[in-house]
Amino acid sequence: MNFQDQALVYLLAGLLGVLICASGVGFMIEKARGSSPVIINMNTRIRTWWVMILLLVAAVWAGPIGAPLLFAIISLLVLRESITLRPAYPGDHDVLFWCFFILLPLQYVLVGMQWYGALALFIPVYAFLFIPTRIALAGDSNNFLERSAKIQWGMILAVYCISHIPALLILPIPGYEHQNIKLLLFLMIVIQTSDVMQYVFGNLMGKRSRSPRLNPNKTVGGFIGGLTLATLTGTLLWWVTPFAPWQAALISLMITLLGFAGGLCISAIRRERGEKNVGTTNKGQGGMIDRIDSLCFAAPVFFHFVRFWFT
Repeated sequence: MNFQDQALVYLLAGLLGVLICASGVGFMIEKARGSSPVIINMNTRIRTWWVMILLLVAAVWAGPIGAPLLFAIISLLVLRESITLRPAYPGDHDVLFWCFFILLPLQYVLVGMQWYGALALFIPVYAFLFIPTRIALAGDSNNFLERSAKIQWGMILAVYCISHIPALLILPIPGYEHQNIKLLLFLMIVIQTSDVMQYVFGNLMGKRSRSPRLNPNKTVGGFIGGLTLATLTGTLLWWVTPFAPWQAALISLMITLLGFAGGLCISAIRRERGEKNVGTTNKGQGGMIDRIDSLCFAAPVFFHFVRFWFT
């Protein structure tokens, strides 16, 4: 990481400012309205973003292996949580061993090797076909399709999607060499702004739920306010990206909508299971899936969009 890059320094300073402001707003709302589940969730997300951003800066500063290693650990935690969403079957033990200790590390090795063709296809093609084959070889046909699909879903969400975050660092963008950390920070800032501001505006503006069956605590006012502010933030950050201002606006809107889709899908999982949170990595506050659901959906689309149009 080149701290002599003024744009990067300004970006990190701005990110620090956003986190400080978000923490301050969360503290004031909690003091004014008490510790409701929604406010606790919002402040937990803010604290999670503090940890993620600090770890990311440290990982990138550590060298080429730092970011892939950090997100490999995050993938491991998310995969563990996703697997616990389903009953355990004896016939799945071997395939889960492969998922955790072979397929997951291999995906991040491909990211570290900067082998785009392989990292883009390895999980959705080869792992997708391998998983049901390995389950069938175990000879246990009980709920075969459901078991296969849930493990495949976990690998896509936890490994494939998340691995595209450090993969942003390997994109060969003409005229943007050695600056890709700013692209990664751009993604995280837009997602973070949307995440936090949806909670803030949801508490300050209106009570009409945007999806009453899945998550009655998320309001239309919160969604519109978070989407608008996140898109504006991304537009104002065009100067740290390879995008023109209008491109940054459209891409920020795309990222925000994908983040919304991620949160909505995880809410559907919660509703299906009748639980408040998915996972228990943060004791009493849910797990890693709850913290980075929006980032999981936005990262791969953002990566492939940038690669198609800007490399």
